[in-house]
Amino acid sequence: MYGAFQPSHLLLVLVVVLIIFGPGKLKGLGKSLGESIRDFKTEITKEENKDDKDNNTELKKS
Repeated sequence: MYGAFQPSHLLLVLVVVLIIFGPGKLKGLGKSLGESIRDFKTEITKEENKDDKDNNTELKKS
């Protein structure tokens, strides 16, 4: 019904990760992951804006 990832599988993975890393380190890993994703999105947006400016400059020259 759910495919490969049933709720019980996800719960098992969560328990294993919690046992391996512990609650304190897991909080730090989550924070680091969130900051990395935010930085990645920011850089992608900057690149898109830069590309848009370059394209507009080329159109004005034509």
